[in-house]
Amino acid sequence: MNDSMRSAETLAETPLLDSIQSPADLRKLPVEKLPQVCEEIRRFLIRNLANNPGHFASSMGAVELTVALHYVFDTPYDRLVWDVGHQAYGHKLLTGRREAFAEGNRKFGGLSGFPNPSESEYDTFSAGHASNSISAALGMAVASSLMKDKPRRNTVAVIGDASISGGLAFEGINNAANTPNNLLIVLNDNDMSIDRNVGSLNGYLANLTTSKAYNDLRYKTYRMLKGMRLVSDSGKGSILRFNNSLKSLISRQQNLFEGLNIRYMGPFDGHDVATLVRVLKDIRNMDGPRILHLRTVKGKGYEPAEKNPAKWHAPGKFDACTGERAADKAKNDGMPKKYQDVFGETLVELAEKNPRIVAVTAAMPSGTSISRLQEVYPERVFDVGISEGHAVTFAGGLAKEGLRPVVGIYSSFLQRGYDHIIHDVALQSLPVVFAIDRAGLVGEDGATHHGANDLAYMRTVPGMIVSSPSDEDQLRRLMATALGDDIKQPFAIRYPRGAGKKTEPLCKPEPIEIGKARMLKSGSAGAVLSIGPIASNVSEALDGLDVAHYDMTFLKPIDEQLLHELGKAGKPLITVEDGTLNGGLGSAVAEWMADHGYMVALRRIGLPDEFIPQGTPEELYKLVDLDTESIRKAVEEHTKGL
Repeated sequence: MNDSMRSAETLAETPLLDSIQSPADLRKLPVEKLPQVCEEIRRFLIRNLANNPGHFASSMGAVELTVALHYVFDTPYDRLVWDVGHQAYGHKLLTGRREAFAEGNRKFGGLSGFPNPSESEYDTFSAGHASNSISAALGMAVASSLMKDKPRRNTVAVIGDASISGGLAFEGINNAANTPNNLLIVLNDNDMSIDRNVGSLNGYLANLTTSKAYNDLRYKTYRMLKGMRLVSDSGKGSILRFNNSLKSLISRQQNLFEGLNIRYMGPFDGHDVATLVRVLKDIRNMDGPRILHLRTVKGKGYEPAEKNPAKWHAPGKFDACTGERAADKAKNDGMPKKYQDVFGETLVELAEKNPRIVAVTAAMPSGTSISRLQEVYPERVFDVGISEGHAVTFAGGLAKEGLRPVVGIYSSFLQRGYDHIIHDVALQSLPVVFAIDRAGLVGEDGATHHGANDLAYMRTVPGMIVSSPSDEDQLRRLMATALGDDIKQPFAIRYPRGAGKKTEPLCKPEPIEIGKARMLKSGSAGAVLSIGPIASNVSEALDGLDVAHYDMTFLKPIDEQLLHELGKAGKPLITVEDGTLNGGLGSAVAEWMADHGYMVALRRIGLPDEFIPQGTPEELYKLVDLDTESIRKAVEEHTKGL
């Protein structure tokens, strides 16, 4: 057993952590005890996440930072705004949720896996998508400064080096530099997102250094001049610009942040909790925006996670003492493949035959399985970092020059590129393929990650083909169709998280007719129209019922010939989809029937107009009446006596 491994007995020992019910308890401890608190947080995380999986490596790497922030700042009065939220498990443990975390983190009816304001007053802003912390925290800081009747409230945005590369983060930084505020930005630089970071900003941060002595001297000089009334806050900008120019001349290194008149300090060792406390106390009450740059190690304190942080971002279940992951131990022979892997393998097959096929990912090559193509044709894969909007427009540029780009992005993240989809792709009828992963209910990641809206938001885009396969074979067929030479418009294919159901060899990826549904079952009492893999639940629900079942495959263009036939028959119709009812398949069918004068009894089944919490997919399907039993009951009620 190496040094990073713990025995079961050691992992159970967390006496200091057990005594902390709130940050106020933490602040009663002497600084000398904080390293022990950090060690106990790591023990707790290892022990609990081994059996109840979650985001492991990020939270392990941010332990000292979390402890120092709550030790120095008067939370919850002072505001901590976390970016993404992958790193916030330690924060939850220190803010009165230790027992709830152990019992139900990411479980149905339990804690969210991300900061959630409805869960705790210490969670100041929703997190789950990257790059929003600076903008949100800036708004909070400005609002606080306008409330003159209240004591100063400090606001801290914690953001990673991957998230800070996102466009929204840059917009926030630019605004912070030109708006009076006292925002502190803490840059948690671990050289990782989920996969290894890419881009010039990552290289810049890796090389960025600055002199502590210089920072101290400049700050002391400014304080002295201000005390002598030789400089005011309003004149601070010119002083800072002069000092930044002098520093650049001396160090021969331009500091991006100080070029924007944002005070920069660092980089510091993000795992030296005593130093972090000292630095944070020194800069806590400074006026004006400033950034504290910390170097950390993702997965810190657990050797397997330190060695392979990408694999340990969300490792699933593992042996806490040996570090063996259940996913590595399991044999997958004869098991259904994940949809993302079917996508990745099919992409390689098609790319081997067509050299114009390329792929674009926004910091998720392994999460989308675009890494499969990257292994074979690295020059044809472009990881643009956490920049979904740029990914879409970049793909538009590729398509404009004759390539066939496939953009692989999770459904809930693609929402961030919606204007780019409309303006930079669809408006010009560019043949970009959108591989929309994690569509539908994704399970334990909860409301911030469910792919509930893609059918609806893609359906409204002129010229967009919108499709969803009912199984793995249909995914392969849709990919072959989307990348056919005759396609001259954008094409969206949405598919779920997790594995399919097929254990036999999959079909050849051959094109199918666009806008054509498939009959999966005949029946005379009515018909169910479904789209996507929810078809399997529908098939089980209809067993023994005299009701037809059609796999629509395409939401747009929809199968009008089939709808004419069903409209003329006048039998009850039921639509089933694992997307929002507002604007999805049910809406499309209802609108079409109304527009063509058919009076049919229609019932729509899908996700309600509300945010769905975390839980297992099975629990969530039952919650929203998309499980087999609920669908069968709905079909029986709707077709009975009609």
